[in-house]
Amino acid sequence: MTTRDERLKFLEEMKDVRRIRKPNKADVKTPTELTPGHLERQRSAVDQPLLDRNPLTSDIVEPLGAHDVLSWQRPGVQHGVFKKLRLGQYPIEARLDLHRMTVEQARREVFGFVKDCVHYGLRTVIILHGKGERNPDGIAQLKSCLAKWLPELDDVLAFHSAQKHHGGTGAAYVMVRKGDRDKQRNREIHNRR
Repeated sequence: MTTRDERLKFLEEMKDVRRIRKPNKADVKTPTELTPGHLERQRSAVDQPLLDRNPLTSDIVEPLGAHDVLSWQRPGVQHGVFKKLRLGQYPIEARLDLHRMTVEQARREVFGFVKDCVHYGLRTVIILHGKGERNPDGIAQLKSCLAKWLPELDDVLAFHSAQKHHGGTGAAYVMVRKGDRDKQRNREIHNRR
């Protein structure tokens, strides 16, 4: 609260102050004239469609049912490592939920997710794809696509349907390869060349 004397002092100090008549605002109207640079960028965008670096496709997919188990490992993955993955004994470092996605959305998400896992050094993750039990044809479409896509990605070493408490046949554990940064760190720790 201010006192009466403080208010009077303030008004006395402000007696010569005048309101600015013209507001000091920036002109933010977009120019209607297109510059040559703008036209060139526009033409280039139309002439060169976006290059899709995602190798995953959804054609020729073997249909899987709700209770089919996903299981795959790349040659060279040790039996004990795969068994631990299958039993869900590795900590889950990230998860991707594909529920309610279209096949195209899932294709983009899976590709980006695996790339991000390698980049951030995540080794064991889970992808929730759903069982597809509500589908009238009984085909688990996202699950079927995922079973095709994961082996196509060089960064995926192995995958297996999850344990019941992690989603069972509606989810998959995925083992991702080490990124170059993690490989280098291991070499430095263990002094290997």
